[in-house]
Amino acid sequence: MRVRPRRSVLYMPGSNARAIEKARTLDTDAVILDLEDAVSPAQKPAARDQVCAAIHQGGFGNREVIVRVNSLDTPWGQDDLEAVAGRPPDAVLLPKISEMEDVTRAVEVLNQAGGPEDLPIWVMAETPLGILNIQDICRCSPRLEVLVMGTSDLARDLRVRHTADRIGLLAALSRSVIAARAYGLEILDGVYLDLHNAEGFRDACFQGRDLGFDGKTCIHPNQLKVANEIFSPTRLEIDHAREVIDAWQQAKADGRGVVVVNGKMVEALHVEDAERILRLDEAIRS
Repeated sequence: MRVRPRRSVLYMPGSNARAIEKARTLDTDAVILDLEDAVSPAQKPAARDQVCAAIHQGGFGNREVIVRVNSLDTPWGQDDLEAVAGRPPDAVLLPKISEMEDVTRAVEVLNQAGGPEDLPIWVMAETPLGILNIQDICRCSPRLEVLVMGTSDLARDLRVRHTADRIGLLAALSRSVIAARAYGLEILDGVYLDLHNAEGFRDACFQGRDLGFDGKTCIHPNQLKVANEIFSPTRLEIDHAREVIDAWQQAKADGRGVVVVNGKMVEALHVEDAERILRLDEAIRS
């Protein structure tokens, strides 16, 4: 199984040429070139052209490049999808997804515009109806790879407060993690808005990691280092993973079906997780 690090995923306004250029040098696993919330209506056509030109130019190295388009329910969504179909990024991020038909409509537009049939799709989980339908959304297309939490929009629609423990969002966050894992998807936590609260951002990353997220979406380059650190396997986890795999292989060679590592019983599921940790560490280092 291919593992790709998505510890830090940085939103960049598609209308800001300097920000796009800077994204080519930042220590982020992926960049989302945004045509939606970060771009005013008057700037959207020019931003679309600029993003497509940036993708064609390249220069992002190993960073994944994702384009967040506008919803098909807006005046710009159709043109966005047709444009990126001709200049395909690494993935297309679909916002305001509330039901599986929203995804299938967007995929049809991409296909009709001549986009690659294997162009990956990411979707935003950011509406109450989308959370209720998250299971159907996660299984609606084999091209769907990543679920991205849109916690700002979701908190507004749910009328919950932005508290440090995110208690009003925990049910939606956990439901989305469960659905993503059930259908083999990666899932990214939502953004942290207070740029002046470094400790709060660190705590939010720890919480997201412990809830099961693969990484954190970010809104400022200053957030990248912490996200990369917290969503990377620790040295202790890496060393333990190697111990588990070595002990399991030795047990198999000896004809034993049971193995104990550091006083704890090890089963096949622990070996699978250990292998995932080592693949992730190797992908990060490479």
